[in-house]
Amino acid sequence: MLNENSIIKLKTEVKSPRRFVFVLIENFTLLSFSSALDALRIANRMSGKKLYDWTFIGENEEFVSCSAGTQFKLDNSLIELRRDDTILLCGGTAIQESTTKKLIGWLRREARRGLIIGGLCTAAYPMAKAGLLDEKKATIHWENQDSFAEEFLEVELTKTVFVCDGNRYTTAGGTSSIDLLLKIIADEHGEELANAVADQMIYSSIRTDQDTQRLSVPTRIGVRHPKLSKVIQMMEINIEEPISPSILAKDVGMSTRQLERLFRRYLDRSPKRYYMELRLQKARNLLMQTDMSVINVALACGFASPSHFSKCYRAHYDTTPYRERGSHAAKRAV
Repeated sequence: MLNENSIIKLKTEVKSPRRFVFVLIENFTLLSFSSALDALRIANRMSGKKLYDWTFIGENEEFVSCSAGTQFKLDNSLIELRRDDTILLCGGTAIQESTTKKLIGWLRREARRGLIIGGLCTAAYPMAKAGLLDEKKATIHWENQDSFAEEFLEVELTKTVFVCDGNRYTTAGGTSSIDLLLKIIADEHGEELANAVADQMIYSSIRTDQDTQRLSVPTRIGVRHPKLSKVIQMMEINIEEPISPSILAKDVGMSTRQLERLFRRYLDRSPKRYYMELRLQKARNLLMQTDMSVINVALACGFASPSHFSKCYRAHYDTTPYRERGSHAAKRAV
């Protein structure tokens, strides 16, 4: 139970609560939404004041489903908001299909009125589609980075957990919503309150807008070998124009044969095979998440010819790029 000694003293006087308008997009990710909402709720509790208020709206007016299948009742449709409202779009799976003309039109209208607009998880996509992120920094869930970068060349995409660029916020999904909300709380009401909220959430490592969203290479591959990590980082950066194993080896001060043995020992595959898997993984993401032609997907992933791309793709995924896209499109239509 909170008592008077538990209440956090605020650095500023509160005149009226700041209202957050959560726009729940079909198949939104529950974790991104709920962690943001709970940060606001706890801030109210720890301050002993109503610092924040919130409402839920959406395109379907009555109910919307999260990606886990649970339905949420909406307070309203895509109505005209107050000028001091803060919009938080909640995205999730199949964000391209959920980004409708109605949503884009509504976003553009509210943006013209000067509202702060943020996107949680994959919701940077509808923001970019509406032109709200042109010439701005932004982030999106790492699984959507490749397709986003291909489609929105005018957006400066980063790999950080969240970005605040003027009156546009974007997050990478998952618990990054907490980091964004803690920054907002700290900026408005002080670090002490933000830290108290983090403690209540058992959130012991608050990240900044400089922290990257993915695990480090050593953690991801389960191997702590500096030269191996550096080579893999170079591979991940150079997908469209792959670097030969001999050059990769030279850049880390090894012979090609030593690099080969290193990959065989720790990853049970050759550098060439590992590199190919990275390129094919990106290709699969682009096929699933964009309308890029198979030829352009091949070129974006370092394949000089569509036939070679198709052959490699089939060997790895046991299907062709064309069938993969067709199967994915059929599932979306169901």
